Amino acid sequence: MKKEERQNKIQAMLNSTGTVTVKEIMQELSISDMTVRRDLSEMAQRGLLIRTHGGAQRIYSDESGLERSHLEKKRLQEAEKNIIADLASAQILNGETVFLGPGTTLELTAANLKNRNMRIVTNSLPVFNILNRSSSVDLLLVGGEYRPITGAFVGSISLYSIRNMRFSKAFISVNGIVGNSVYTYSEAEGEVQKAVLDQADEKYLIADSSKFSRYDFYEFYKVSDFDHVITDSAVSAETLKELRAVTDVIIAA
Repeated sequence: MKKEERQNKIQAMLNSTGTVTVKEIMQELSISDMTVRRDLSEMAQRGLLIRTHGGAQRIYSDESGLERSHLEKKRLQEAEKNIIADLASAQILNGETVFLGPGTTLELTAANLKNRNMRIVTNSLPVFNILNRSSSVDLLLVGGEYRPITGAFVGSISLYSIRNMRFSKAFISVNGIVGNSVYTYSEAEGEVQKAVLDQADEKYLIADSSKFSRYDFYEFYKVSDFDHVITDSAVSAETLKELRAVTDVIIAA
């Protein structure tokens, strides 16, 4: 079994149970004690888990370890999200074909685009509902398996549709960013967002300052593969320096 496959399986075990022992991993993956310990040490160095005596513990994106509801997310960093949304919508030109992913900041972005002339593709039902009465926006909702907690459509149907499209710009929000790694809670949503970004000429990462140095379960992209990061002025100087070393940063004052 290859290292990447082993570590993905270890991460899945942690996601399911919260904690896991070396012995449990050895039995589940049929690998040696030394291999398990080496994988756990490497994953801990990458910030994917916390090493414990005899095993490991999952790192959670919030204290409960559960994915926040859509309503909870809307109440967080409201002022920053509005400023970022204004700046994000200013990057879009009339006539473009743009993908807006799920997320409360991108819903605010969508609200700014109601009277613009463009094609907008989304897998977010809330984004669709914001724009579906616009007479100037050519709107397309990507279907698939529905995730009520985020209002997003995911799965094989979504992936098939997206891989047959091309976008001038794609705007994607995330749950966490650590170093060069971009995270979300759901593997299914992460795979759809990855497919979208791979089909976009320009890739925008939308993240308020609270998303930095925060992990979540599924890593789906690298910061350095985005063309632009839009964030707020509360981002730390150290984080800003790291970002500017790999991509263009747009700061919402």
